[in-house]
This record gives sequence, C-alpha cells and structure tokens, in this order.
Amino acid sequence: MKSLLWTLASVAIPTALAFAQATTVERAAKGRPDQDIQVGAYINVQADCTSGPLPTIRLALPPAHGKVTVKRGKANATNYKQCLALEVPAYVAFYRSAPSFNGTDAMTLEVKYPGGRSEIQKITVTIGTGEPGQRI
Repeated sequence: MKSLLWTLASVAIPTALAFAQATTVERAAKGRPDQDIQVGAYINVQADCTSGPLPTIRLALPPAHGKVTVKRGKANATNYKQCLALEVPAYVAFYRSAPSFNGTDAMTLEVKYPGGRSEIQKITVTIGTGEPGQRI
C-alpha cells in the first residue's frame, strides 16, 4: 500500500472501567457514497523512532449506513517528535457507505495500545454526491 496521510492516535482500554477513563476524541470525515473514506490511521512510534506493537482496534458502535474495515499499511512522516524521517507499519481504518446513502453516519472505535493508553474515537462521516447544492 502506498504512503497514507495519517493522524496519530495512541491508546488502550484494559477493562470496562477504563472505558470511562479513556480519552475521547471526536473527528469528522467527508466523502462520496460507496467509496472508501479514510477515518483513522494508527501507529506506535518508540523513542528510538522504530515501530512498537500496533494497537488493538475494536468497533464499539458500528455505523448505521455503512461498514468499517481496517487495512495494514505504512505511515511515512517527517519531523514527528524527535524522528526526522520514519516509515512504520500502520493500521488504517476506512468507512464505506451503502451505495445509495447520502447524509451523516457515525461510529465509535476503541483503540488500545500495549502501553496502557486508551482512546475512544467518535467519528462522524458526511456522505454526499457532490451534486449542486449538496456539499461534501
């Protein structure tokens, strides 16, 4: 897979109680019906600029009008923390709506990292055709 634009989300949820203690992030994405829309990318960069174990990602609340898939990829970055240039493995999450869907859909992902950090990601996706009067 070619280099992907990514956002870092470092995290983990060891117990149900931790769900309430996890950091919550809200994000939004836009796209067209029945096309893959990147909604997240997840890496684990160590202090020596190498990759650590990748996180566990769980679909806590599925979207009502589409599906979420996770693919393996590589993330390239420059000037990330103390790392001047790096290429590390990544998990990349994609949303794909039903072919005839136009509107807003939402999902929640739980992301767990081996280091014990956790994040709940609430992602809203706006789907439009790009036709006049319909902004995407």
